[in-house]
Amino acid sequence: MDLSDIPVPDSPAAATAAQVSAAYSSPALLNHCWRSYLWSAAFGLAHGVGFDAELLYLASMLHDLGLVKEFDSHTVPFEEAGGHLAWVFAAGAGWPAPRRVRVAQVVVRHMWDRVDPQVDPEGFLLGLGTGLDISGRAPQRWPEPLRAQVLDRYPRLDLAGEFISCLQDQARRKPDSLAAEAVASGIAGRMASNVLEGS
Repeated sequence: MDLSDIPVPDSPAAATAAQVSAAYSSPALLNHCWRSYLWSAAFGLAHGVGFDAELLYLASMLHDLGLVKEFDSHTVPFEEAGGHLAWVFAAGAGWPAPRRVRVAQVVVRHMWDRVDPQVDPEGFLLGLGTGLDISGRAPQRWPEPLRAQVLDRYPRLDLAGEFISCLQDQARRKPDSLAAEAVASGIAGRMASNVLEGS
């Protein structure tokens, strides 16, 4: 599979989601959003997981905005804040109510350990894509030439340092969150040893 084989939605909602992500994300976080979509879509295409590309793309672009100061919540975990933000975005884009719920679900579920692909293929795929990009989980599922192309197009920059700082902040303020669990389980070490960091 080649990078050019991965479809990038060009609907008005998709284009606007990319603009929103670029306006509020750091360069490293924005590149993470792009890579998360590409890893997710590539896996779906390679393994016959049917998915809604526009839905997956929007969720990928918006999934970590709950970490940035403008949208950070002091009452709910960042993925839940991001899910609410995605719902509001989808409403503004004119999506019907069930589709707004779906994009919110995908954003929330990207932090789950397991998502049933039969129930939520986009949530399943985004979990895989972010798992690779953040923790380096199962890199053999993506061909090395594709990994090199994606990293060349969207370099990692200082994602590791920036992301760990964000999660540690979330963990301090929200000790019962999944971010706190990730910090306690050694995500800093996993990110440091992620094969993508050395690519």
